[in-house]
Amino acid sequence: MGIKLTALQTLIAAVEEGSLRGAARRLGVSQPAVTKAMRELERAVGAPVLQRSTAGVFPTAQGKVLLEHGRRAMRELDDAQEQIDQLGGRMVGELGVGAVPLAVMLLIPETMRTFGRDYPDIQLRVREELYMAQLTLLREGEVDVVVGPIPDNLPPGEFEVEALMPIEMAVVVGKGNPLARARSLGQLVAARWVFTSLTGKSGYARQLFDLHGLTPPMPAAVVNSTLALLALLTQGDYVGLMPMPIATHPLAAQYMAVVPIKEGHLPLTLGAIVRRGALLKPALRHFVAHLHRAALQVGKR
Repeated sequence: MGIKLTALQTLIAAVEEGSLRGAARRLGVSQPAVTKAMRELERAVGAPVLQRSTAGVFPTAQGKVLLEHGRRAMRELDDAQEQIDQLGGRMVGELGVGAVPLAVMLLIPETMRTFGRDYPDIQLRVREELYMAQLTLLREGEVDVVVGPIPDNLPPGEFEVEALMPIEMAVVVGKGNPLARARSLGQLVAARWVFTSLTGKSGYARQLFDLHGLTPPMPAAVVNSTLALLALLTQGDYVGLMPMPIATHPLAAQYMAVVPIKEGHLPLTLGAIVRRGALLKPALRHFVAHLHRAALQVGKR
């Protein structure tokens, strides 16, 4: 189609700035130059890519498609340049890290300390979310590595996985909840469960029930953050699953109790997940090595 890289950059700038004038200012060119680039881009794709209103400019349906692929192309080019620089010995650039709350608590601080000491010119961007959302970010190239529990259903051939350390998910309730006296998972089937999931159709609670041959209950609530889970558990009569290090942390333990069910906790493995082939990037390979080092320290405590 003859799409120019500069035209894609101009489209991205126009949408993110909300105006052609803002795009011109950001790119350091004149506004007529921006207008010309957009006209050439629309001729190249055979469709309008921007719509104008009193509030600014917005991408059309065709523009949204081009914008998504354009951003991905820019990220890929930036990654290529960083990899070339790093292979040449210049450890510069940035890494996007997606991490679940447990990883943020246990591994990320020490990893950032040692990695930042060894590679001060690599900027780290950390995003804390559930691993289900993190995998989407990883697929889209928004992050370079995800640190979280390794799921059982990862598509073969799409990702590479480095196991870091074993973890356990404990059944927890708020302090004073009578269900703290339960001694089996069967006694909790009728409880008001909080599922940590995007839709409620998956999650650790379902895994725990499935593991012991029990039909998982319908969730009374579905949350997508540890903070929301904590709020419901400590202020209501809900039951949920939480990583043992968080559940027993002094700040959390004063508000919640681990339920000592005979089936025990749900065993998982905390790992680093990257797109296949991504470890060819030296900075990412070194970052994963520092994650392993941090995991070893946690295991010695």
